[in-house]
Amino acid sequence: MHILITAGPTREPLDPVRYLTNRSSGRMGYALAEAARNEEHEVTLISGPVTLPAPEGIHLVKVETAREMYEAVQKHLSKADAAIFAAAVADYRPAVKAEQKIKKGAETLTLELERTEDILGSARSVFGFKGCLVGFAAETEKLIEHAQDKLVRKGCDLIIANDVSQPGIGFDSVENAVTLCLPGGRTQVMPRQSKAALAGELIQLISRLAR
Repeated sequence: MHILITAGPTREPLDPVRYLTNRSSGRMGYALAEAARNEEHEVTLISGPVTLPAPEGIHLVKVETAREMYEAVQKHLSKADAAIFAAAVADYRPAVKAEQKIKKGAETLTLELERTEDILGSARSVFGFKGCLVGFAAETEKLIEHAQDKLVRKGCDLIIANDVSQPGIGFDSVENAVTLCLPGGRTQVMPRQSKAALAGELIQLISRLAR
């Protein structure tokens, strides 16, 4: 089976030296890629900027911005049987990138932001993907409510929801604890464990869903 996985953050440039980003380390997406490879799946990993070593035996596509990730997914998604969107893609980017470094001046600075491309939301409606579609929902409140809403709106087979307000899991951590949200309001709690161990369980579940 061919599995496409996105991982890491995106960086949205403000000027030549600054950008908007988030705290994603990419560890969960990379763990999923390694777990899929270990199960002898063919893996395409589309990664934002991370400090992790490239996993061996996979096809790694490096991108920087949300638009670049969107274009890479559009290019590679048709070959996949399952797609796991684990990247923490910026929701907004600066409407205008300054050509020169913005200098310190007034006491306040107002930035105009515009929406970035909705990669997960485009998988079905724009890219025509028919395979198993899995998304992540990193939330700080109303975890299940937001995840179930995302599942329906974006046509997913599974949303993996995690509460990133909890210390020691999620962003910047080697551990995670998630709740699986499936169609029909079904949920399954997966307890705190290493991201590597969690990835192994998730790949087995997603393989069954894809088949």
